[in-house]
Amino acid sequence: MGQQEVYNFLKENKNKWFTSKQISESIRVSIGSVTMSLKKLRKSQLVKYKNTGKRNEFKYMFKP
Repeated sequence: MGQQEVYNFLKENKNKWFTSKQISESIRVSIGSVTMSLKKLRKSQLVKYKNTGKRNEFKYMFKP
């Protein structure tokens, strides 16, 4: 599992926000793998993200 699957999922579901848990359940990959992939995508600035207000919880969206 790589960040490409996470990126593709977000790209296919444009204009929607997802938590890492929702992504993990949708593509059937462990939450740890999804979280690591999202961190790399954030550093590359390939996805938008925002804090949900809960402790260490973010929502992610495809960045066109």
